[in-house]
Amino acid sequence: MKVLILGSGGREHALAWKLAQSPRVHSLFCAPGNGGISEIAQCVPIKIGEHDQLVAFAKNEKIDLTVVGPDDALAAGIVDRFQTEGLTIFGPTQAAAKLESSKVFAKEFMQRHGIPTARFGHFSSSQEARKFARSMSVPLVVKADGLALGKGVIIAQTHEEADEAISAIMDERRFGDAGNAVVLEEFLEGPECSIHALVDGSHYLLFPSAQDHKRALDQDQGLNTGGMGTYSPTPQLTPTLEQTVRTEVLERFLSGLQSDGIHYRGMLFPGLILTTSGPKVLEFNCRFGDPETQVLLSRLESDLLDLLESTINGELASQKPIWKTGSAVCVIMASGGYPESYETGKPIIGLSKVAETALVFHAGTRREGNSYLTSGGRVLGVTATGPDLQTARNRAYQAVSEISFERAHFRTDIAAKGLQGN
Repeated sequence: MKVLILGSGGREHALAWKLAQSPRVHSLFCAPGNGGISEIAQCVPIKIGEHDQLVAFAKNEKIDLTVVGPDDALAAGIVDRFQTEGLTIFGPTQAAAKLESSKVFAKEFMQRHGIPTARFGHFSSSQEARKFARSMSVPLVVKADGLALGKGVIIAQTHEEADEAISAIMDERRFGDAGNAVVLEEFLEGPECSIHALVDGSHYLLFPSAQDHKRALDQDQGLNTGGMGTYSPTPQLTPTLEQTVRTEVLERFLSGLQSDGIHYRGMLFPGLILTTSGPKVLEFNCRFGDPETQVLLSRLESDLLDLLESTINGELASQKPIWKTGSAVCVIMASGGYPESYETGKPIIGLSKVAETALVFHAGTRREGNSYLTSGGRVLGVTATGPDLQTARNRAYQAVSEISFERAHFRTDIAAKGLQGN
């Protein structure tokens, strides 16, 4: 088979790495790809938003399967376009992906179908939003309605901070059109947990749990980012809680799709918070997580291609994937200054030193000859597995210590909560 992956980050590198292992994949392409992906796939210089060019490439190369990585491509309707052209593609349609691209739509879906989530209000007027915020207790959560690269969520500790967040999103348009509306939510306390489940419209296949670290700095301080590291599995999601997630989130999600007439085939990635009153959904994501994909696929022993095809064909019920025992840890090495302004073009040193002990998934890199340079905020996802969480964590951080580039930044506490059991 010929497979095309759309995207350029660490998630797409992990997808390419895993799909390259399938005996049925003989040609692998990635548009636009990155420096690391170029080692295992042919990178195609077509941007993710250039739908006409992507369709033409897929037709000319006779691509058998296209796999979509980023959320913005799904929101822009790339799946619909490929399907209209008779091309096989993995991912939900534009209408189904609205469960991620509009937080208002998602919250109303959850409310309508009894999926546990935070109490909320949504507004298209900043004045009305500020008025509602004043009626809420603090801290409270202010979210841009649309996609904002994982950065459109602000936790306001005071009503004044809530006013500032609403103004930044809606009046100053810090996140562009994503700020056409805002969602205001009660602040929920508890450990966060990411789950992934393939959904074929009538069945779901739950992956192992993972936990992301969204804040830029240790002890969950600093600004929200796209994710600074992950580990899998997370001990916080006990078998009892997992069963609750199955019945109250995934099964209600499936019945809600059917009730609302939403045709959904792809990956569902709900962000959860494990409160004292049970798991609640913070948001829906309609694609593989980044950097969750890096730890999940490093633990998957089965052929990923089989799972993706079964999702597209409505045959998930027949799949029983095999997962490695033990744990996986991914530590993100980012450019200094991320998620705000940062410099690029810094040479990356030491990658060859860790080739046998860790997987290094490239996120923001470009290749010049035999060298790699930084080209983004999140640069590398240094990932290691082990028979237990402590071993996997030690291996990941040992590998991080062998790699360097100017002003490299990473958190030093990835998976520490997992070791503490909270």
